[in-house]
Amino acid sequence: MNAYVKLHARVIIICPYQASETMDSDKEIVCGADIHRDFLIATMISRSGLKLQERFNMNQDGLLAFRSWIINHRCQRLAVESTGGFWYPIFTILEGHVEFILANAYQIRNIEHKKTDKLDSERIAIYCLNNLITPSRIYPKDYRDLRSITRARETLVNARSKIKNQIHQSLSTCCIKLSSVISDSFGKSGRYIIDRLLEGKTIDQIISGIPSKRIRKKEDELREAIKNGLDPVQVFLIKANLDVIDDISKKIKILEAEIAEKVKPFEDDLKIILSVPGVGFISAATIIAEMGDYRDFPSADKMAKYFGIVPSVYQSAGKLRTGKITKTGSKHMRRILVEVAKAISRTKKNSRLMRFFQRILARCGKKNIATVALARKVLCIIYHLLMNHENYQEPEVTKTKPKIPSSVSPIRMMDIDEMIKIISQAGYLVEKDLKEGCG
Repeated sequence: MNAYVKLHARVIIICPYQASETMDSDKEIVCGADIHRDFLIATMISRSGLKLQERFNMNQDGLLAFRSWIINHRCQRLAVESTGGFWYPIFTILEGHVEFILANAYQIRNIEHKKTDKLDSERIAIYCLNNLITPSRIYPKDYRDLRSITRARETLVNARSKIKNQIHQSLSTCCIKLSSVISDSFGKSGRYIIDRLLEGKTIDQIISGIPSKRIRKKEDELREAIKNGLDPVQVFLIKANLDVIDDISKKIKILEAEIAEKVKPFEDDLKIILSVPGVGFISAATIIAEMGDYRDFPSADKMAKYFGIVPSVYQSAGKLRTGKITKTGSKHMRRILVEVAKAISRTKKNSRLMRFFQRILARCGKKNIATVALARKVLCIIYHLLMNHENYQEPEVTKTKPKIPSSVSPIRMMDIDEMIKIISQAGYLVEKDLKEGCG
């Protein structure tokens, strides 16, 4: 282990207004860590001008050694950069042993030309020692778990949408414009038409068997959109993609059941958010996960600023200009708020939120700007409702009860044949012998 050495002169150069704080914290020891996937470089410094630097592996043994190193040298604070999810195991293993400061990467960026892991570690330690880091929020474990599942579901939904677009492209290759007639080509009627096309059925056979009467009334449009059949290559590709879509849809249902289980500790907040027009169960669960503890924010405007849904401000020579939204913070929160705003803008009810959207749209003439403004409005309303423990109430709005997925775990959702199949695939010999009674 390296011995303490004199710290670089710039560490002890401080502003006059910090002098009083310096006298009280001469004995304070802090650490800055530059973390990577396989290792971390830690630099421990004190106000008296001493430094200690070590390298640790990012495995269990390495992190335990890092914790012992921190505790043995009586380090009071540890600052790390928010780099992906690499900081999670460090926070978990050091929680309760040292004050943990998670630094925004943009805030502590290096403005010098020379950059090494050791210098980055030392720079973070210097910022920490001089209280130049504004700690980022660290969500409690319940929120982190819920956020991980909601984001996993979002990833699967995006993957399914991408595959649906590939099927649309395959149909267009054969001059089949199904999406121009049916709004949801993968709904009940749309899926029926695609399956019959894959089977080689004629247009008359397809139209006569469509489940929806509303779609059957579009016979002339369907005949115009489906004048051609599918070639063998496109049949193969569409079938393969449909199998993937079905598999992803099953995984999404499992995740939704798990979301319903993980959101139970926030049941009161969930009911309040669900009372807002345009908000469904998944939207409400995502808002809870991304927002975390709403009491961390002193006002609704601070929350809107945190999630980057406020306009950027440029001021020079006394002239103030506003631009596009800052887009700082969680992009997942902005996405779900915009989806809620779009749902509100499509409703036919003359609600206050709808009138707000129409007023902004009439003023600026741009639907995207009006949608983002409505998204911010919804976020501010949710904040005030949660702070006051009140439901959204408006005489013009009668919201139907949202559909909440069953919170049954994936294991309990399986029947005995599925369990036997999974165990057999693992290489075990299983015999099904069902007997009456318990013995």
